[in-house]
Amino acid sequence: MHRTGELYGQFKTIEQQRETSTLGMWIFLATEVLFFGGLFTTYTVNRAIHPVEFAEASKTIKLSLGAVNTVVLIASSLTMAMAVWSSQLGKKKLITVFLIATLILGSVFLGIKGIEYHEKFVEHHVPGLNFSFEPGASVDMNAHAQLFFSLYFGMTGLHALHMIIGAGLLIWLIKESLKGRFTPLYNTPVENVGLYWHFVDIVWIYLFPLLYLIDRHK
Repeated sequence: MHRTGELYGQFKTIEQQRETSTLGMWIFLATEVLFFGGLFTTYTVNRAIHPVEFAEASKTIKLSLGAVNTVVLIASSLTMAMAVWSSQLGKKKLITVFLIATLILGSVFLGIKGIEYHEKFVEHHVPGLNFSFEPGASVDMNAHAQLFFSLYFGMTGLHALHMIIGAGLLIWLIKESLKGRFTPLYNTPVENVGLYWHFVDIVWIYLFPLLYLIDRHK
């Protein structure tokens, strides 16, 4: 495979290359929807079966941390969109600025999530031999609360993993943008990483109400 400028040998034009890359990203995101969809379905079914236990377990998660992280991710979607816009207009300095801003916001999200995980560890809410929901809780309450936290850590942990991968992609984009690589004619990597980042943000928009808000004030 040879490369002429930013055009790889299997493509005839930059536009064909861009369309193919974008289609590939959408197909990848479709598989991610199926992947996360299975987890969402599992959580929804179990919450319907054990509504009281899941509601009580959900109340132990700090709403404030989840709310702040939601705002942070929405802001990161804005800065990512601005990075894509800047690449389309050829504003090379702004591309770097907005990519760095997105990376910072993503790092803040992961930091807050780390604080939240630490609190659950201290409270013995991490599923396993040392799990303890609350003093005097029934066997069923403890078992189903542990199920809730298994899904909580599984879903948010997988989301955090996607955030870490996204952060790695952002670092690569920042390095390339500093070289002045992205122009109105070639900005496909920025657009595709943007699609990935927005998808990860949308997943959190669903996770937040499911894990933090449902039945919280009953």
